[in-house]
Amino acid sequence: MNTQPLICDRARGAAAVEFALVAGMFFLLIFGALEFARVLYIHNTLQEVTRRAAREMTVRWIDDEDTARKLALFGAASLPGGAEITKASIKIEYLNSAGTAVTNLPADPGDNLSACGDAARVSDCIYSVRVSIAPDVYYSPMISLIKLLPIELPESSVTMHAESMGFET
Repeated sequence: MNTQPLICDRARGAAAVEFALVAGMFFLLIFGALEFARVLYIHNTLQEVTRRAAREMTVRWIDDEDTARKLALFGAASLPGGAEITKASIKIEYLNSAGTAVTNLPADPGDNLSACGDAARVSDCIYSVRVSIAPDVYYSPMISLIKLLPIELPESSVTMHAESMGFET
């Protein structure tokens, strides 16, 4: 009688081991690609968020900043798919014609028009709006089984000329 094991008996379990090795690498590759795509999405969406907020603030008065922030984030409290970007991350500044921050904000849209026409108060005239995402916002992976080094998102800033600033005729 032949006591030699058959070839298939010696290879028992090899397929399971090979599958575990290949599947692990496959899932690592898939999740890595998803994280890379998410980083690109957030990076590209930063500019869109600042542009939308600046556009909203050029037509709204300064007491309506919260609405502009919410609309910039597509109506949500934070960026969909990017919880790192919240309303608190959006910084809004009002600039005069020299490009410096307006220190004495006008009382209302009519007062802003008045300040823009008065040579003595031109430094209080809101000429443009600068919206930026704070530079201390960090990317956090969706799957954080291993804490990666924090990735600081680039600062995004948009400056637009003030339009109506809430002035209604």
